[in-house]
Amino acid sequence: MKTILDVKDIKHKPVGQFEETRFEKIHNVIFNDSKVASIVIAEEIASLIQAKAEKNEMCVLGLATGSSPIKVYEELVRMHKEEGLSFSNVITFNLDEYFPMEKENIQSYYYFMHQHLFDHVDIDPKHINIPNGMVASKDLNAYCQAYDDKILSSGGLDFQLLGIGRTGHIGFNEPGSHINSGTRSITLDHITRVDAGPAFQGIENVPRKAITMGIGTIKKAKRIVLLAWGQNKAEIVKKAIEGDILSHIPATYLQEHSNTTFVLDNEAATNLIRIGTPWLVGSVKWNPTLMHKAIIWLCDRKNKPILQLTDKDYNDSGMSELLNQETTSYDLNIQAFNKLQHTITGWPGGKPNADDSHRPEREKPIKKRVIIFSPHPDDDVISMGGTIDRLISQGHDVHIAYQTSGNIAVPDYEALKVAEIADSISGEEAFKDIISSLKEKTTNDYDSLEIRKLKANIRRSESFGATRFLGLPDENVHFLDLPFYETGIIKKNPIDKHDISIMNAIIDKIKPHQIYAAGDLDDPHGTRRMCLNVLFQSLSQLKSKDYMKDCWVWLYRGAWNSWSTHEIEMAVPMSPTQILRKRKAIFFHQTQKDDVMFQGEDSREFWVRAEDINKDTAEKYNKLGLANYAAMEAFVRYHF
Repeated sequence: MKTILDVKDIKHKPVGQFEETRFEKIHNVIFNDSKVASIVIAEEIASLIQAKAEKNEMCVLGLATGSSPIKVYEELVRMHKEEGLSFSNVITFNLDEYFPMEKENIQSYYYFMHQHLFDHVDIDPKHINIPNGMVASKDLNAYCQAYDDKILSSGGLDFQLLGIGRTGHIGFNEPGSHINSGTRSITLDHITRVDAGPAFQGIENVPRKAITMGIGTIKKAKRIVLLAWGQNKAEIVKKAIEGDILSHIPATYLQEHSNTTFVLDNEAATNLIRIGTPWLVGSVKWNPTLMHKAIIWLCDRKNKPILQLTDKDYNDSGMSELLNQETTSYDLNIQAFNKLQHTITGWPGGKPNADDSHRPEREKPIKKRVIIFSPHPDDDVISMGGTIDRLISQGHDVHIAYQTSGNIAVPDYEALKVAEIADSISGEEAFKDIISSLKEKTTNDYDSLEIRKLKANIRRSESFGATRFLGLPDENVHFLDLPFYETGIIKKNPIDKHDISIMNAIIDKIKPHQIYAAGDLDDPHGTRRMCLNVLFQSLSQLKSKDYMKDCWVWLYRGAWNSWSTHEIEMAVPMSPTQILRKRKAIFFHQTQKDDVMFQGEDSREFWVRAEDINKDTAEKYNKLGLANYAAMEAFVRYHF
């Protein structure tokens, strides 16, 4: 049977090292792409199923829910339909279920598993085991014990698939869970409920309890594979792999399991020592990018500006090899200082009649055609409102293209308010129907097409308010309404040719010299990541066009975090006046200002969060010895 441990024999190769360093206590592999990683995991599961079938044995799988394993299930379904993989010898036990939760509820894990796997393969329904979210409270303890007993009587778990929550929970084993715990009822951590909030249309609708396999149950599995995708998992992944075994980080218990692998994408692995600071692990091949990253890291560690670092600072921090490549620390310091200084510009579209050899953008053409792609109808001003203000005031032909309607982020009470105002003016029957639908809607109902249109139009009007305030003509504002988004629910459709075609059309029409796009991958529900993927696929198709040879692509962040200082290639300073203008532009997005539906664990309003991020970026530059600006928006160039 193939496993990820035998990865050299698998056609989908991971990146980086396979063996743990002295800092790592759990085996892990890192892939460039979570989709490729998911295929590798599916291949291991399929290999196990087939190996068991050849011995006429049942294969017992422990399965997880959430966004992480979806691609694994998609690949297993494909293998069943196209390659004849049979599930007739498979018994499954799911990790958990909300409590109370009816299995027909679209938020139930029963619904999830049938939607993504069971309805599409030949598994015997009698072999499917998912915790019953409606078991009577008085019978709960006995039910949980029976669930564990059934796992044992089936031969135990041959393979357990896991995700990891930002609290470090596996299954719903929240901080404080005991290492020997069995299947039981548990009260969910606040952060877990916050993360689930978008799917439930708000945290207030998320159940407070769940039934979960225990740590002891999970650890009895013969093989465990844990998936972690995305930047927002990087911190907890580091703690789980490199930290001490702690009850308040339940995933650390897996350090005691002899056959566990963490499967990570690049973003989730970011904070591991061998990835973030490889010079602390052993010899490295120094290149300009790694040198720059290491020097800025050293400044932070020593709490010194760049030009004050000494030979001793380098030697004491595992960077003597780097020092040996240069004559003195002074040479390294000057190099890093100049590189960082050259990222700063008040002319994001290029400065006319100026030497551009040490500037992040070209001087010519002096007037550039610019497309700013905004995944939602507020990402533009939240993440780069100050830069938009500069581009417009400096005479560039700026276009803003909102990739999705953003309708699911409009709370029902905001839509009801607008519908009642419209009804009071027009008295049209359509608004009366919408008002009635909104009043009767439950948390288990999807938005009707009419409600979605109303919510989309609310966000359009807010966008126009912001762009008009910044001085952009209405004809330069484009609403793409990419089809992948228009499901009315959190779960999106796969990207297809229609999405790419729409993106191709707007780029081909404007023929931009600059494209700005959201590279903020901490998005709790993945829309920004999908919008970025649509752009990348579009650029791949258009790159042979003549006008694309003069097009530069800049990625912004700001809704959730900023680029790390060593990554920044263009930093646009903001004056106090521009900070206020940016704040006012964000205020036009009233439905997103206060009770935000998709803001993750950060309770700050978006305008506060954006200002804090911009001020923090400027402060980091200042601490490194550069000018003291009020705030900065940061960008990284994407080479397509």
